[in-house]
Amino acid sequence: MAKRTATIERKTKETQIELELDLDGRGQYEIETGSGFFDHMLSHLARHGLFDLVVRAQGDMHVDAHHTVEDVAICLGQALEQSLGDKKGISRFGWSSVPMEDSLAQVTIDISGRGGFIYKVQFRAAKIGDFDAELVAEFLRGLAHAARMNIHVTVPYGSNNHHMAEAIFKALGRSLAQAVRLDPRVRDVPSTKGVL
Repeated sequence: MAKRTATIERKTKETQIELELDLDGRGQYEIETGSGFFDHMLSHLARHGLFDLVVRAQGDMHVDAHHTVEDVAICLGQALEQSLGDKKGISRFGWSSVPMEDSLAQVTIDISGRGGFIYKVQFRAAKIGDFDAELVAEFLRGLAHAARMNIHVTVPYGSNNHHMAEAIFKALGRSLAQAVRLDPRVRDVPSTKGVL
């Protein structure tokens, strides 16, 4: 079986990012973005997605975390797209419902070849520590469009911002693990179009 890996580098006037992804890893990660909370969320994504992830990002954190979060999302999306190749044999769809104490997150994805993003989440405050809560949506939107996949996220209830965000990233990881899994019964691309 061909290795499903990718290495992405992105350099702009706002960020410098190196990202490595192995879809068939064991959930190991090395993450340094300059934001402790974002590192924490990405670690959940890798651990529960069972893929190996290395992220080294330097960004204009003196402004805020927006550019770093957005550009890491773009790099991760590009790495997913690249590592999946022609997408033959993948399960394509993934869904997960993850509780985190007071909160529940539901994430459904379709590696469809088309970017789409639906987000039904209401955080209780604008900040999670020093992290802007709105950046959770920015990350997911950037990932959906760069990876050319649909991501639908719903948090029907929750009272703690940290728990809500953590449940989202865990559910996203589990959904990705399911969607990228190779199914021996799928011999071609899982689409009536013949391409994804």
